[in-house]
Amino acid sequence: MQPYFFPYLGYFGLIRRCDRFVLLDVVQFIRHGWIERNRILKPEGGWQYIQVPLTKQPRETTIKEMKIRIDEPWQARILRQLAHYKSRAPYYKKVVDFLENAFSYRTDSITDLDAHLLGETCRYIGIPFNKEVFSEMHLAIEEVCAPDEWALNICKSLAADTYVNAPGGVEFFDRRKYDGAGITLEFLKVNLKPYNQRRQSFEEALSILDVMMFNTPQEILTMLDDYRVLPSVLGAPIDRFMPPSQITTRAGTASLEDYSAPSV
Repeated sequence: MQPYFFPYLGYFGLIRRCDRFVLLDVVQFIRHGWIERNRILKPEGGWQYIQVPLTKQPRETTIKEMKIRIDEPWQARILRQLAHYKSRAPYYKKVVDFLENAFSYRTDSITDLDAHLLGETCRYIGIPFNKEVFSEMHLAIEEVCAPDEWALNICKSLAADTYVNAPGGVEFFDRRKYDGAGITLEFLKVNLKPYNQRRQSFEEALSILDVMMFNTPQEILTMLDDYRVLPSVLGAPIDRFMPPSQITTRAGTASLEDYSAPSV
């Protein structure tokens, strides 16, 4: 999985199902994605971004090379953006206390920050997070010749027997490659059922922070246990090269997430 900034509920569904979770940070950083930003409610309706400011880098820069503008008070800005939850979210104080502690961590690496925040969030919810950062693993893998081979080749090197992906990637993978390698390919869809956001219309697939504002850790665990495993598509065509949006493994199982929330 690529490291994401307070991702949506489905990301944590993959974490919950995996024995090993590899954060893939050696691929190109994609702007306007989810590595440094995510979405929360706006006070007057709709949604808004919360974001970690990054330094300007060349287009071909990898995720692990992206740096945070540490001179900007982005933590305080995010807390201000969340302040409107106070009047409606029953767990606002708990989440703010959680964030103030999580934001005390100092680093200029977006990979390092995301890894830390994912770990803290998993600890808050109550799920294990057995993460590894790909660039730090010194793992030898076969040459990647197609986009679906990042996950395949990492799984081979880790001796994983199952690879789990989010549902947006069903047509992204050629199942025959995985069958040939003896790796089971699964697609896990967490059912994103509405919860009470104390407003007229429900905004789906927001950051996990929104879920935490309105639900207890036990209720979140129940949400994560409400999922389906979808069948893969045999020989699905892949007509363009896209770097994997996330990678997860399970010494038994791995996963590459294709985030389907809207991007602007």
